[in-house]
Amino acid sequence: MPRKKWGDKKTDPSRSRNKPYAIVSYMFVAIFVSLIVWLLYFNLIKSEEFINSPYNTRQDTFADRVIRGSILSSEKEVLAATQIADDGSEYRYYPYGSMFAHVVGFDSYGKSGLEAEANFHLLNSHAFFLEQMKNEFKDEKNQGDNVVSTLSVKLQTAASNALGDRKGAIVAMEPSTGKILAMVSRSDFDPNHLEEEWDYLTSDEENSSLLNRATQGQYPPGSVFKIVTALDYLRKHGSVEGFSHDCQGEITKQEHTITDYDRTAHGQVDLHAAFAYSCNSAFVEMGVQLGGMSLREAGEALLFNKKLPLTMDYRSSVLSIDGRSVVPLLMQTSIGQGNTLVSPMHMAMMVSAIANQGILMKPYLIDRVENHNGDQVKKYMPAAYRELIPAAEASVLAGLMKEVVDYGTAASLGGQGYTVAGKTGSAEYGEGEIKDSHSWFVGYSNVEDPDLVVSVIIEGGGSGSESAVPVAGAVFNSYYYG
Repeated sequence: MPRKKWGDKKTDPSRSRNKPYAIVSYMFVAIFVSLIVWLLYFNLIKSEEFINSPYNTRQDTFADRVIRGSILSSEKEVLAATQIADDGSEYRYYPYGSMFAHVVGFDSYGKSGLEAEANFHLLNSHAFFLEQMKNEFKDEKNQGDNVVSTLSVKLQTAASNALGDRKGAIVAMEPSTGKILAMVSRSDFDPNHLEEEWDYLTSDEENSSLLNRATQGQYPPGSVFKIVTALDYLRKHGSVEGFSHDCQGEITKQEHTITDYDRTAHGQVDLHAAFAYSCNSAFVEMGVQLGGMSLREAGEALLFNKKLPLTMDYRSSVLSIDGRSVVPLLMQTSIGQGNTLVSPMHMAMMVSAIANQGILMKPYLIDRVENHNGDQVKKYMPAAYRELIPAAEASVLAGLMKEVVDYGTAASLGGQGYTVAGKTGSAEYGEGEIKDSHSWFVGYSNVEDPDLVVSVIIEGGGSGSESAVPVAGAVFNSYYYG
């Protein structure tokens, strides 16, 4: 048998001793490469997100060398700007006072609204480099970039005037892009006088004026939730045809009674008429047959109990029902009462998906960033979130909503130079026998090729057709007729 030579591959002890070192070396190289990749990714992609976080105090240092830029409307009207006092100090000025208070926000006592969302851009300067060098040499500040929002002064004014002094909220947005054109919340405040009113605003629980009701308000949806119940019925039966109910103005199950608005008896109704006339007893019958788990799944398809694709502060909607829910809760939930809560912004997003063939576009408020000379720095483009429901289901729901305007509870919106599809709602609140109703309307215009979604809630406004529908009509008319 031949003798194995020293250095033979199988018997070389030095290779065995070096193998662990080689493994450790490869691990360190892999870690080093991963660190380089992460640093490149962070600096090129994620750094702005981290710097723009409201919790990042590094932004405060930017104000030492940059004059905070302006927030502009889509028409290039100034919504917020930095002005210089006689003593050389800077202060923020809001030309429209309380009209844009919640959506534009404020820049003292913390930040809110667009002032928070766009903080990084407003404290960054893309002025011409020679101008920046000159300012650095003179120890003067550079002018920050301006943020051009998607907000329309024309539409915001119309919505604000239509809501008047009543508490509530209005959201108007483009379903095909996700652009938010108007967002009004009342009670409100004037950000120009925040310093002298701060103590009052933070202690006034009755009005909650600092709360953006459009995104953070949580309301019982009332009959606008019938969109969800109708979707669930459609999914279970494959069609909305074949349903029939004899409405006597009220319905009782397990000693729990629900009445129709003003105890109106609608008679024999199919699903089309039940939806158009907002027949409570028909939808109670429908909801009990469908069951709690089924209703929950339909609601969650439309983002109840889910995170919303929003960049602004918001509160998620609540649908607390499942297969174990008792019949009285099923009855209440099927018509948007019970424990169900939703924001006007979420309702606008639901209707936007229906108007956009089931696809929800991500809502957004910033159209572009420009330097102080008007040169574009960054452009924000529409982006799809995902398909909430198939296009066929969206088409059926759109047809039901069109009938609400054709001959139902929102008929006053008909006969215009544009078409509307929508749903009204009256959401009860209060304890015991002392109850009132919030007034709802959600819908969209130009049904065949949707232009604008409008979501309206008026606290204590009564029926949707009486209060919310005229407000929505004023917003639609402003959009088309100015």
